[in-house]
Amino acid sequence: MKKQSLVFVAVAVILAAAVLASARLFAASGPSSASASSAAGPKPCGGAPDAALYGHIKSLTPKGDHFQMRFDPARFLSGAEASRAKLEDTGTSDVPNDNYVVEDGHRLLTYLVPTTAHITVLSRTGELVGSGFPSTAITVPQLAQLVKGEEPVELAESLESGFWMHVNIDTVCSLKQQYLP
Repeated sequence: MKKQSLVFVAVAVILAAAVLASARLFAASGPSSASASSAAGPKPCGGAPDAALYGHIKSLTPKGDHFQMRFDPARFLSGAEASRAKLEDTGTSDVPNDNYVVEDGHRLLTYLVPTTAHITVLSRTGELVGSGFPSTAITVPQLAQLVKGEEPVELAESLESGFWMHVNIDTVCSLKQQYLP
């Protein structure tokens, strides 16, 4: 009888702990997505972005108070990952400058780009921050001009080098042009 009582107490403690933990999780999760989307909240890029993606900008067009970007994602690989992918693709594992870009199809994804998004492109006259390549901050409309083939700023290399995009769900927080030696 004593053994059954101990089992009963142990089960009751575990159940109580589970109920308490789930109540804390529920309270910490905040309002449901339905009520959160209808409430006025911070801008999507006010916090940390959800993801960083590498790829190529195919179009950037104005749409009301923002721009719409069509983006062709790719994988920018380095190290053993780059060597193995290059070997499988070409028969050689030689990866100059330790970088290899894998293009997995060319499906274009659509993102919203607010006019406040932080954009940097590579330029010979830009600011050298750290050990990178000189870059210049530009506006979203200037980037749209570059994508169309116009030259509002002088680039050090073509936009085909690709961009790193930091995004929150479907909204671009920043775009930074990648240097390819």
